[in-house]
Amino acid sequence: MQFLETMYKDVVVLGCGNILYGDDGFGPDVAEYLENACRIPGHVSVINAGTGVREMLFDLVISEQRPKKIIVIDAIDANRVPGEVFKIPLEEMPEHKTDDFSIHHMPTTNMLKELRDFCNVEVIVIVAQIESVPEEVKPGLTKTLTGAITVAAEEVLRFCG
Repeated sequence: MQFLETMYKDVVVLGCGNILYGDDGFGPDVAEYLENACRIPGHVSVINAGTGVREMLFDLVISEQRPKKIIVIDAIDANRVPGEVFKIPLEEMPEHKTDDFSIHHMPTTNMLKELRDFCNVEVIVIVAQIESVPEEVKPGLTKTLTGAITVAAEEVLRFCG
């Protein structure tokens, strides 16, 4: 399915993060799990956005047709218990970020706020508390975040209704 076709669904799920940096790959891994192991309703599309979420959001901001709801999945360091999965308001995204590709960059957060505030798109952000993000390339989640994938997938599906 082409990217723009997926944007015409009522609900778009975006798995964000960099799979080359440990736990920062949580969002893409959840998206992959949803696509391969879950029954996705017909009105929902799941996209492994990886590190390209900004470009996708920009396309949505300027598009005439948008989803009704965007669910973002990412990993953050919010000083919580590693592996904890929780919903977080955009306004409470931590200023510090796990790495340069995460959703916490201002342009990404600003675009999500613009979609929410000016385009009438409901934005839900589901995150997991990282255990570690290496400073050098080291693909693969920690066991803690691997165990949180199903929890995050269940949360996503709960909000897809």
